[in-house]
Amino acid sequence: MARIDFLQTQHSSTSRDYVQRVVAHDKAHCAEIAGRFGQEYWDGERQYGYGGYRYDGRWRTLADTLIAHYRLKPGDKILDVGCGKGFLLYELMTALPGLAVAGIDISRYGIENAKEEVRPFLQIGDARSLPYPDDTFDFVLSLGTLHNLPLEGAMAGFREIERVGRGSRKYVMVESFRSEREKMNLLYWQLTCQSFHSPESWAWLAAQAGYTGDHGFIFFE
Repeated sequence: MARIDFLQTQHSSTSRDYVQRVVAHDKAHCAEIAGRFGQEYWDGERQYGYGGYRYDGRWRTLADTLIAHYRLKPGDKILDVGCGKGFLLYELMTALPGLAVAGIDISRYGIENAKEEVRPFLQIGDARSLPYPDDTFDFVLSLGTLHNLPLEGAMAGFREIERVGRGSRKYVMVESFRSEREKMNLLYWQLTCQSFHSPESWAWLAAQAGYTGDHGFIFFE
């Protein structure tokens, strides 16, 4: 199980006012709204989530990186756990024609408003109980999802990702912290996170779940 932080550079390119996030609005109310993963979370006001999550091509670089790193090839079956609007899956299938893609997300709004080309391959579901047989996929990824579950849910998610994927070509990214400052920034900024762990604790949790794939993090610097 290797640690690879594919997304930190892209994540760090966005400027965030952590304190303002707490004082400008009722943070508890905003988190309650965000936790429904509905229209407000994806395309509502910024205090509830993304503030408008629209396709802009930003995921193509990551798609190319994943294809090269995991040596994906036409015919491979790919699953994105927590796929949202399917933008990364769209980039994967266009960057490498012939991939068989599938996505699952808890958000009905996200699935119903996914990119049209990939929407037929998406479904509503829970990371803790994936509706696929064992060893279905050649590559399974999950970005920014398992930290939205409590401890036991995150462990179940790792187990399910391990179960439905063949071999060790798997990648999970979660939010984490390397210092007290980053921990506080995460606490200030997050709206849906339920599991707050250091990289070492996340790695331990994944190992306890029997997860054999790679993992990585984003940090709120």
